[in-house]
Amino acid sequence: MPRLLGVDIPSDRPTVISLTYLYGVGPKVARELCHKAGVDPHARARDLAEDEVARIAALLDKDYVVEGQLRRQVAQNIARLRDIGCYRGIRHRRGLPVRGQRTRTNARTRKGPKKTVAGKKGVKDLK
Repeated sequence: MPRLLGVDIPSDRPTVISLTYLYGVGPKVARELCHKAGVDPHARARDLAEDEVARIAALLDKDYVVEGQLRRQVAQNIARLRDIGCYRGIRHRRGLPVRGQRTRTNARTRKGPKKTVAGKKGVKDLK
């Protein structure tokens, strides 16, 4: 398994697919990396030579924000929104959807499993 930026990329897949296992590298960036580094995108990752892996790693380091640095940047952006107390920061703080989605129904991914609240008694129970 080739190792890039502290992440083992799968060796049994084509290089262009294996690169997408890095956080911050999607299909488009993976194709760009293969082109810039002069690596065959359809060759298996296990067939990459050490110098090819080194070229890809150097390009990632120089031209792209990926893995730990990108995760840190995203966390800092969210922390900044929380600190200034803007609407988006409040939504992050409360664990609610941030981008305008409805919360009356759905939104279970952000809100977590349902918390059942004791409801009103029926009309028959009052008599």
